[in-house]
Amino acid sequence: MLTGIHLRLGKSKNALSSGAINSRSGRRVGKTSARSYAGIYLRYSERWAVDRITESMLREFSAEHGVEALSESARFEHFTSYATVQRLHPETFDTSDIVLGNDEPGIDGIAIIVNGILVHDMDAFVAIAESAATLDVVFIFVQADRSRSFETAKMGNFTFAVRDFFKERPQLPQSQRLKELSELQSAIYGKSAKFKRANPSCYLFYVTSGQWTGDAQLEVRRQSAIAELKAENIFGSVEFECVGAEGLQKLYRQTKNAIERDFTFTSHVVAPEIPGVKEAYLGVLPAKDLLSLVTSEDGEIARGLFESNIRDFQGYNTVNDAIKNTLGSDHKARFVLMNNGITIIARVLRRTAYKFHIEDFQIVNGCQTSNVLFEHREQLDDVMVPLRLIASDDDEVIQSIVTATNQQTQLTREQLFAATEFPKRLEQFFMTYESPHRIYYERRSRQYYRLPIDKMSIVTQANMIRAFVGMFLEDPHRTTRDFNSLLDRIGRDIFVEGHKLEAYYAAAYTLSRIERMFKTEELDKRYKAARSQILLVFRRLANPDDLPNLSSRDMEVYCKRLTEVLWANPVPLLQKAAQIVSDVTPGEWHKDAIRTVSVTNAIKNYDIEKARRLMGLSKTS
Repeated sequence: MLTGIHLRLGKSKNALSSGAINSRSGRRVGKTSARSYAGIYLRYSERWAVDRITESMLREFSAEHGVEALSESARFEHFTSYATVQRLHPETFDTSDIVLGNDEPGIDGIAIIVNGILVHDMDAFVAIAESAATLDVVFIFVQADRSRSFETAKMGNFTFAVRDFFKERPQLPQSQRLKELSELQSAIYGKSAKFKRANPSCYLFYVTSGQWTGDAQLEVRRQSAIAELKAENIFGSVEFECVGAEGLQKLYRQTKNAIERDFTFTSHVVAPEIPGVKEAYLGVLPAKDLLSLVTSEDGEIARGLFESNIRDFQGYNTVNDAIKNTLGSDHKARFVLMNNGITIIARVLRRTAYKFHIEDFQIVNGCQTSNVLFEHREQLDDVMVPLRLIASDDDEVIQSIVTATNQQTQLTREQLFAATEFPKRLEQFFMTYESPHRIYYERRSRQYYRLPIDKMSIVTQANMIRAFVGMFLEDPHRTTRDFNSLLDRIGRDIFVEGHKLEAYYAAAYTLSRIERMFKTEELDKRYKAARSQILLVFRRLANPDDLPNLSSRDMEVYCKRLTEVLWANPVPLLQKAAQIVSDVTPGEWHKDAIRTVSVTNAIKNYDIEKARRLMGLSKTS
């Protein structure tokens, strides 16, 4: 107990020598009284350094996100990183991809968002940059401090660390993870010619368990930090937010809420009564008002709203070029007559005259139109867009509308099935498993976030595809930089009618176990770059039999053996799989060396039976 106090005093040495702000009174306390104040705080910190409400939220978050085994400080870093990044990126993500750990000087978490996608490594960025005409970039930095005061010294250290992150020759020491992120930001600025609208935005969140009172000296330091970062001339905008306990609680509550919007819809008619539909409206909406529905708080396109579309934004093909040309022409007022418009389905809709409030909604048709309008938002004067607004919580009705509206695009029957029926079947199949073996397939963005379930068991579409391709299609090297090419295989090799759903469950469940092992530190985080490769090796270790046809009855039997291992104790096999990937990777351990065809072939040719014998596994185990 005394040791805990000693360590905390040691950590607070700089803060105590310079004085701190009593967040309850808002007064600055001097050196002597600061020690006294810290002593009171430290006796409290033997239990928690947070108030009861934040403590309760932290417990809930820790249980739902699988970080209960981590230290108090680590859990607080995950909690604050999640709450702050969710405000700007309200999608499903793993906080272990954001939290740095390793006591990085001044920074606890970094998130980099490119064109609405949370980017973790160079391969993911390259995949985006190669296909995108423009790049919209957001950098988010988090400092999580459990103390009950805001301190100018810590604000200064935080700002210095962020500025140092962007330097060509950083002065502060960097872990391997921080070096990789630094290389990533350098690559992003290497593509600055694609910053067509603005330079990247930069957000800093300094979070404590105290109360932000707007103390004059702290406010001066905050404004100074903003000025210092703007002076770098590499950001379009800079925001520095000091978040106390109350603000943190508010941010966390918002993560539990469905996406909602308020807007005025003047030019509409009411559709007649339709079975399965609560209400529906047809009309036109100013394009600028439409953009307020499809963009997030940071002003970027909210990609999660378009997940029910069959295709993501296709760039400037013939159709999208025509939309762009119309917006730049003298007859753009005709746009409303030339475009099919947007279809929005909301599970909650409230109307007061022309004022509409919608919650938990999806844009099921209009992804191409919305993205082109967003990219040319300076040309939207006098532009109106056709809008179909539908309120329904009947899944069958929603699915029929998604199918019908997307049949206007050139899609094969297999592609349409893969994007509509297959995900629904997959979701239902995953739900047939009982706890603790149940996982959840997320067909819609934030579908499960209001439910008190283990968030580590949620599998997004992108992760489902990566896991299946790595584990069963045996192409782990294609799951990162070549991910866009995988989307073209949907309906042909992925999400195919007749595929045994047990294979998708096995892949998704194995990936969730790997992610859990990263958080519990049963698997070194350096192996994150090799997730897909580990999946393939694990499958071969758990069941060395030849892989059956994905649509055959034998596949059900094959996967049953996999799940038996997964439900028992998969940790030793997953650790062994990681070691094998390391063994077959030539030279220095690096993602560029791992994610290659040669490593994939080495995994396929590895003497798996010998590895199993060394682990004491029999033919049938």
